[in-house]
Amino acid sequence: MGEIAGLYYEEHGPADGQPLILSAGLGGSAGYWAPNLRAVTERNRVILYDHRGTGRSDRTLPPSLTVDHMADDLLMLMDGLGIPRASLIGHAAGGIIGLAIALRHPERVDRLTIVNGFAKADPHFIRCMETRLALLRGCGLEAFVRAQPLFLYPARWISEHWDRLQAEEADYIAHFQGRANIEARIAALAAFDVEDRLDRIATAILLIAAQDDMLVPDLCSQRIAGAGQPPASLVSMTGGHACNITEAAIFNEIAGAWHS
Repeated sequence: MGEIAGLYYEEHGPADGQPLILSAGLGGSAGYWAPNLRAVTERNRVILYDHRGTGRSDRTLPPSLTVDHMADDLLMLMDGLGIPRASLIGHAAGGIIGLAIALRHPERVDRLTIVNGFAKADPHFIRCMETRLALLRGCGLEAFVRAQPLFLYPARWISEHWDRLQAEEADYIAHFQGRANIEARIAALAAFDVEDRLDRIATAILLIAAQDDMLVPDLCSQRIAGAGQPPASLVSMTGGHACNITEAAIFNEIAGAWHS
């Protein structure tokens, strides 16, 4: 573990393995990938990091934050680690960061896996985020955190893991990235739109989309599939927005095979 350009990072797997970066979603935490590490570390040099503004990274965000800012952060991390080219698995925001890099710096991305991401913010996604922010502004952090599982996990999984979710709430509140930061990060995602430039992407892309995602409709992945050159591969599964957690075994088999 270490720090480069204000970004906390950690490495797993063989040092001489193929570089593979895992980039989390809105929460931005390296720890998000705990259920998936074993599946991708046998042959890969795996790098996890906390997004700027979250976790153990610098909490100061640039004015008028954009997804390109987030992409620049990842490129700085790669430069600091001496990695000219890497594969990337990105969940939601992390996948969108990967798309931004594939468009601007295709030579830096080998293979890109996008989990429940989009090329343009869908109206349903924006409505969900507006609802979450209304809770945060009007009802406070506790209400915001209590509602979060409704957008991330299927109802049955929430019911079966109730005690775990209750225990995680206090930790999330203690390490909350702050209202200003989460508002800025949501605004950056809502403004992202590269749908009319997908045909310029030559990077090999695997799309993993949950049919029961309550935050990002799977049609967002369907719009990306076939738009690039070469066309992206699309794999459908279930498990909600955080399907890599709720259906870790299935996700790990898919991602592990693609990045072996």
